[in-house]
Amino acid sequence: MKRDRATVLLNDMLDRLEGDDWPLNLVDEIWLFGSYIRGAVTPRDVDMVVEHRRDERLVSAFVHALSYGRDPSAPMKRALKGTSRGLEIHFGERNTLEEAGFDLTLLWRRGEPLDTARTRLAAITPDSEAGRAPRDHMITAFEGIDRWVPRPIRIDLTGLVDRKAIAVEQLQLSDAQPSHPAARTALTRWSDTSPLRRAAAAALAHLESLGRPVNSLYLHGQPVLGSHHTGTAWRTCVGFDWRHHRSISNHLREGADWFEVVRPTRTQPLHTLHITAQDRSALPED
Repeated sequence: MKRDRATVLLNDMLDRLEGDDWPLNLVDEIWLFGSYIRGAVTPRDVDMVVEHRRDERLVSAFVHALSYGRDPSAPMKRALKGTSRGLEIHFGERNTLEEAGFDLTLLWRRGEPLDTARTRLAAITPDSEAGRAPRDHMITAFEGIDRWVPRPIRIDLTGLVDRKAIAVEQLQLSDAQPSHPAARTALTRWSDTSPLRRAAAAALAHLESLGRPVNSLYLHGQPVLGSHHTGTAWRTCVGFDWRHHRSISNHLREGADWFEVVRPTRTQPLHTLHITAQDRSALPED
């Protein structure tokens, strides 16, 4: 992304903050870090940390999203960046990043006029020698798709790889439809045009090709066949866009593997990480 475009995206976000509508009225601070503040002429994206409060409405939206396998941060993300891509938003990670040695630059703090933020933004000048900031916590499987693997998840997965608890490989699912009736029924959770339906169909078809029985599959928070309450030890889980990433270690204590479609889309490649259990004793406890 060109730097001018990144600056436009940040100014657009400040315009949205000016309205102070919900949930933006809950935002307390915004900090920038990474290649943009270093002056990179072509930053990969703009990394930022947002600290915000939670009211009953946001908590309710958070719980509802988790119940339906959706991104619980989506309302705040949409409010901040609209439909634009290029802003990589991290929530509530300021202390963690500072402890890890990252340099953070304050963009805006509640109570300040937005013009103060625009002045700070204008003071972050380009540097043709800066280049992009290197990604930390990288493994071979993340290459080419690391922009869609949020830093906290990279930290968790690389830590598990280092401990030999898991192995991770990257693959690309092909567009296909499963043949088993239960698998086809599972797809009706989503509309025909949903990127999640496309990802689910490709994942289920791939698992069929591997000979995985449908009664051993857990698809984005729900069993393909059977019930949550049967006590089944699901062999394979499939997740989309990291919505259920906190369950990966828990699943692998008994299950065999996890397929994560990191960026479900309607037309673009279905990049997927295949995560397999190696040493269950090295997995973290609940």
